[in-house]
Amino acid sequence: MVKEKVCSTCRRFVYGNVCPACKISKLTRNWQGSVVILNPDSEIAQTLGISAPGRYAISVSKLG
Repeated sequence: MVKEKVCSTCRRFVYGNVCPACKISKLTRNWQGSVVILNPDSEIAQTLGISAPGRYAISVSKLG
């Protein structure tokens, strides 16, 4: 099973070759855990530094 791609900058899951939030193509498959943020004002979103709804990786390795 191949892992999905994640933006190495904002940690958002990406279904293409460019992050729709950051507009960059610096993606990685080296991530752990995921969270879906519905309310960016929630305590969890604030703790993770997430400011927009979406699906995000909890931890991202910028190598690869």
